Amino acid sequence: MKILYSYEFGRAFVPKSVRPNLRRYLLKAGINTEPYSFFGLMFYAGLFISIMIHIMFIYPYMVSYKGTMPDIQYLFFTGISTFFIVALMMLLLNGLIIVFIYLALDIKIFNRTRKMEEILPDFFEVVSANLKGGLAFERALWMAIKPKFGILSNEIAMAAKKVMTGHDVDEALREFAGKYDSPMLRRSMDLIISELREGGKISDIIGNIVYDLKKTKELKAEMSASVLAYILFISIIVIIISPILFSLSLNLLEVIQHIMGLLSGSAGAQNSPMGFAFSSIALDPNHFVYFSHVALGVIAIFASMIVSIIEKGSIKGGIKYIPIYLAASQAFYFISVKVMGVIFGNLINF
Repeated sequence: MKILYSYEFGRAFVPKSVRPNLRRYLLKAGINTEPYSFFGLMFYAGLFISIMIHIMFIYPYMVSYKGTMPDIQYLFFTGISTFFIVALMMLLLNGLIIVFIYLALDIKIFNRTRKMEEILPDFFEVVSANLKGGLAFERALWMAIKPKFGILSNEIAMAAKKVMTGHDVDEALREFAGKYDSPMLRRSMDLIISELREGGKISDIIGNIVYDLKKTKELKAEMSASVLAYILFISIIVIIISPILFSLSLNLLEVIQHIMGLLSGSAGAQNSPMGFAFSSIALDPNHFVYFSHVALGVIAIFASMIVSIIEKGSIKGGIKYIPIYLAASQAFYFISVKVMGVIFGNLINF
């Protein structure tokens, strides 16, 4: 038995106009079935969590109003309030879950597309060799399927089976290209489809595509190597320079507080020859430490995005740098605070 009809319930919440776009998006992530059951279970989980939060934290506060109004008015107030509060919390929870799932799928689509683009020139090279050997285009695709091509082999196998079982070549190739968010793949498929329609020598056009793809791959590698200095510069700023500056500011704050405390306690304004007195600084160093951790985290996140744009041309590839920058900057900040604390502590005692 299906769990609380989660499939039907989840499907009812997805509008019919959205379903084709949802399917195309999921295909780009390698998901061939619509997760309507997951949507239904997500709704039930959000509803359960919202009710529990309301019972544990909000309802006890509402009980305090019981004696301030008539019973009927109180029941009406609690019923309406409970409905709207639970509904709002459920929407917020499900919205957050959907945002995180969207980000995860977007990263998966990016990584999947990048892997495909890396092996695409080698695959087309094998197809071109098969065509030059006298095989038909459909057969050349089928014979080019090798385990080393990974996910591309599975996609090409599905496209080749459709062509060999009577489907239109244009439709099969366009459906295959639509599963990846890759302009490179779409342009290659458009060139192949155009050449097939015109009846030209398909092996030559695929050979040209292979040459262009390899040249593009080499240019990207050269660009990545040329921007290595910028990446190192940003990494040094995030991991070393920023923690040192924040730790230096913290220790300077403590030194100034110590000096101001001594000056404010030594003499009052009436005994000061200059006619004024010093007061201590009320800023808590622990608050500055919290601010430093947050600031370093923000710097690490945005720096990872900048590095990704410089290296890959897309923000999505920078997700993997965030944990590295976060951990390294926080660790170096902890070390630099300890080291500078010893140095400035000796200066104060001196």
